[in-house]
Amino acid sequence: MRTLHHFHGGIHPPTQKSQSTGTPIATLPLPAKLVIPLHQHVGNCAIPEVQVGARVLKGQRIGRPEGRQSSAVHAATSGTVAAIDMQTVAHASGMPDLCVTLIPDGKDEWVTHAGVDYHNASHTELRHMLREAGVVGLGGAVFPSDIKAYSRHHKITTLVINGAECEPYITCDDMLMRERARDILRGAEVLRELLYADEVLIGIEDNKPEAIAAMREAVALDGHRHMEVIAVPTLYPGGGAKQLIRVLTGIEVAAGVRSTEKGVQCFNVATAWSVWRAITHGEPLLSRIVTVTGNVEHAQNFEVLLGTPVKDLVAHAGNKADTERYIMGGPMMGVDLPDSGVGVTKATNCIIAASPALFPPPPPALPCIRCTRCTDVCPAELQPQDLYWFAKSNNFGKAQEFSLFDCIECGACAYVCPSHIPLVHYYRYAKSEILVRDQDKRAADLA
Repeated sequence: MRTLHHFHGGIHPPTQKSQSTGTPIATLPLPAKLVIPLHQHVGNCAIPEVQVGARVLKGQRIGRPEGRQSSAVHAATSGTVAAIDMQTVAHASGMPDLCVTLIPDGKDEWVTHAGVDYHNASHTELRHMLREAGVVGLGGAVFPSDIKAYSRHHKITTLVINGAECEPYITCDDMLMRERARDILRGAEVLRELLYADEVLIGIEDNKPEAIAAMREAVALDGHRHMEVIAVPTLYPGGGAKQLIRVLTGIEVAAGVRSTEKGVQCFNVATAWSVWRAITHGEPLLSRIVTVTGNVEHAQNFEVLLGTPVKDLVAHAGNKADTERYIMGGPMMGVDLPDSGVGVTKATNCIIAASPALFPPPPPALPCIRCTRCTDVCPAELQPQDLYWFAKSNNFGKAQEFSLFDCIECGACAYVCPSHIPLVHYYRYAKSEILVRDQDKRAADLA
């Protein structure tokens, strides 16, 4: 039996997951329009390569990758391009970004596409297919998977497949593992091949017994000799990559160190499933599973075309009249959406309809009493109270000295704060200010 390890801190918020796991994944009907952002990934925005008025087919590339760190964007169904312009997108900033508006024609007509047998394809070809298929991390990071699946500089011993899904309310990965376990593991085999990994460890929190059973059955059915499905303790934020790696392997990925330098790489279960579809079936990433929960009549998981307006999605779940806002993600790390008309993106794992009854306004923040509860629960072993003081006083240099950018913004510190200080807001503010100042300095140096 594998020995499990522990990471520092962590909390046990109410999981609120059972509401959305009672029914299978449903397919959402075609919406009247799709608003597809061209920047749904870490790196450079995709460059539009269609024109207004053009008819496009399902799976047709409408945005080409720009530069090394970028990813393709595709039409999620067949139809006509109605606009290519700046629109509000699903981002906390509320800033507009370049989008393609597509009016579906109802035919759902595919572009010609075909997959390959990954055993007979070169690694370079496989990574190019992932880039062209727009496959990115679906656990939230949306980092291009073709780049993560490259291991030239370090020997990868262990590939971790992340099925922990620790954040409250979110169940899209749980349901995906229950219903599509075999294809997830087949995608994991492709990634293992690309990374030359010796073993694959699939970590799933122990509050998902159905998913654990389905994944273990799939390992046995298909004879995956290098894979092990491991139930890990339910502890937030145990789904963070560094935290899960620590629990499964005992390896501590220190500040400023990449996990690959320690011989470990980590992919989300939904990413592994998308890898299989892209390589074996030639299907680009056109949809994803989204949990719709909170203040709705029928909390459920849906397979949703990218670009589907959020308001259409929640309406299908029976949105209630007293919903006042929408959270993309979970209550701990999610962000309030600026508008219900924004399109679902590759980063949209969950939409929570929030009402005053479910999420009452927080009480007024009081002065920090230096109780150090935030320090006790911080999974990154930081000093949250000091980072708060530095951010509040705009002492960004000291904040960086105290490893501000190692903060994963999990919200555990704010959850236990007896003074109700919105600590993560201060950390995000400080990070954004530092990044803007660094950009300004680089621009001035080049001037």
